[in-house]
Amino acid sequence: MADEIEGANVLAQALKAQGVEYMFGIVGIPVIEVAYAAQAHGIKYIGMRNEQAASYAASAIGYMTGRPAVCLVVSGPGLIHALAGMANAQVNCWPLIVIGGSSEQHQEGMGAFQEYPQVELCRPYCKYSARPSKVERIPFYIEKAVRHSIYGRPGVSYIDLAGDMVTQKVNVANLSPNVKCLDPPKTLADPDKIKEAIDLIHYAEKPLVIVGKGAAYAKAENSVKRFIESTRFPFLPTPMGKGVLPDDHNLCVSPARSKALQEADVILLLGARLNWILHFGLPPRFNPKVKVIQVDICVEEMNNNVQNAVSLVGDMDAVMTQMNDQLDKIPGHFQFNPKSPWWRTLNNKVQQNQKAVQAMMDDKSEPLNYYAAYSEIQKFLPKDCIIVSEGANTMDISRTMVPNYLPRHRLDAGSFGTMGVGLGFAVAAGIWCKDHAPGKRVISIQGDSAFGFSGMEIETICRYKLPVTLMIINNGGIYAGVPEDVWKSLQAEDLTLMSPPTALMAAARYEKMIEAFGGRGFCARKCEEINKYLTEITKDEERVALLNILISPMSSRKTQDFDWLTKSKM
Repeated sequence: MADEIEGANVLAQALKAQGVEYMFGIVGIPVIEVAYAAQAHGIKYIGMRNEQAASYAASAIGYMTGRPAVCLVVSGPGLIHALAGMANAQVNCWPLIVIGGSSEQHQEGMGAFQEYPQVELCRPYCKYSARPSKVERIPFYIEKAVRHSIYGRPGVSYIDLAGDMVTQKVNVANLSPNVKCLDPPKTLADPDKIKEAIDLIHYAEKPLVIVGKGAAYAKAENSVKRFIESTRFPFLPTPMGKGVLPDDHNLCVSPARSKALQEADVILLLGARLNWILHFGLPPRFNPKVKVIQVDICVEEMNNNVQNAVSLVGDMDAVMTQMNDQLDKIPGHFQFNPKSPWWRTLNNKVQQNQKAVQAMMDDKSEPLNYYAAYSEIQKFLPKDCIIVSEGANTMDISRTMVPNYLPRHRLDAGSFGTMGVGLGFAVAAGIWCKDHAPGKRVISIQGDSAFGFSGMEIETICRYKLPVTLMIINNGGIYAGVPEDVWKSLQAEDLTLMSPPTALMAAARYEKMIEAFGGRGFCARKCEEINKYLTEITKDEERVALLNILISPMSSRKTQDFDWLTKSKM
C-alpha cells in the first residue's frame, strides 16, 4: 500500500533527516536492505573489508565534521568486531553511530542465528545504547542517538535493529516525526573565572599553552590563534592538536617539548587531557608547582590528576572568545616579552634538538633511518594534505618530521593508542576529500606492522578511486625487525623459537599487493629512489599508489629526556 513503509526505509529516512552523509560497513543478514535503503535516500554507502576498519572510518568522519557517520554491521560477530572502533571513538571523544542487526524479536532467547546480548554488550563502549521497541519509534531513537553523540563530550551511540524490523511494513501516519538534532549549544564559562584566568597568566614568568585535539574538534582555531598571537605565549600542540596553529609558527615550541613541560609555571590547557600523552601532568615531567588553567567542554574532566588553578567549562571557541575579550580590557594590552629568559631557554632547546634531528636527516647511509626517509617524503607533501599516521616509531617520528598547517588534518592512534586505524581513517578522509575538497590529497604513512592490521582496505581505496597516497615505512618488525641477512640465516631454524617476537618478514614487498587492485606499487631503499618514485606518483594521482620504503630494522627515534610512553618502549 502507498501509505506503508518498510523498517529499512524508516531508518534511512531518519538518518537522512539528521544530516547523516556517510555509512560505512559490511552487509549481510539482516542489514543488507538497510544499506540499499540508505543509498536510495542519498546516504553514501562505503563497503569495507573489515568491521573494525569500518568503525574507524565512520569515527574519523565524526571528528573531521562534528556530525556522526554510521557504521553498519551484522549481528553477533560483526558487532563485536566493531567494538574496537567504538572504544577508540569513545576514548577520543568523537561522534559515531553504530547500527547493528540482531536476531528477530520472536526468536529472542531461543538461540537464534548470531543471537547475542548486544545492547548490554555495547553500553561500556558508548554513551547511549538502545533497541527500538517498534518500527514506528525508530526516528525517535535515531535523533536521540545523534544528540548523545554530539552533545556535551562527544562519543558513541549504538542502535540495535531486530531483523524482523528491517522488512516489517508500518503505516506512515504512525511514524514518530523526523526532527533534526541541531548542533550543540555553545556554552560560556563563568565570567569571574575568566577574569581569574587572565589575572593568573598576566603574572606568569614561564607561561605555556597546550593545544589539544579538543580545540581542533571545536573549530576554535581562529580564537586560539588570536589569543596566542596577542599574548605571544609559546604553545605546544598535542599530536592531533597539530595544525590548529601551523607547526612552523614562530611561537610553536614542539622541538622543546620536554623542557617546556618541565619548567612552565602556568599552563593554559585547551581541549587536552592530562592523561598518559601528557604524563598525567605530574612531576618529573611537569613542574611540581605548575598552575593549570583548564578549558574543556566536560566538567567531569576538571581537576583530573592535577588540581586546577582555574577551571573553565564551556565550548572551546566561546571560552577563548571570552578570554580574548577580557584581554582587550587590559590597558596597553598584555603581551609576553619575546626576549624574556623563558623564551631564551625555549629557543636554545629548540635549536639544540633541531640540530640533532638534522644530523639524522643528513645521514643517508643504507639501510636508511626514519629521519632520512622522512626528509625526502617532506618535499612532496602538499600543505593542505590530510596526514594519516600510524605505527609505533613511524607515527612518533612523523610528529616531528611531518608538519601540519591546518586543523583536523592529522589522524593518528590518538588517546587510545589504537593500532589498525590507519587505512580506515584514510578511506574516510579520502571519501570526504573527494566530495568536499576536490584536489586535496590524503597521505597515509604507516609502519609495516600497522599496515598489517587492515591491509585489505587498500582494495577499498582502489575500488572507490580515492585521492590517497599510501606509504609504508618498512623496518620488518614491531618496533624493530632483523636485518635481511640474519632473516635469511634463520630460515633453516624453527622460527617460532628463533625469530624475535618483534620481527616480521624482512624486506616484505607490500607494494605488490596494490597491483592486484589496479594501483601502482613502488619499492625504495635509497633517498634517490624515494624522490624518484614520489615524483612519478605525483605526476599521475588518478591511480592509487603505494610506496614501500625499506629502512634499517634497527632504526629508532632520537634519544629524548622522556619517552612518549609513561613506561619505556623496546
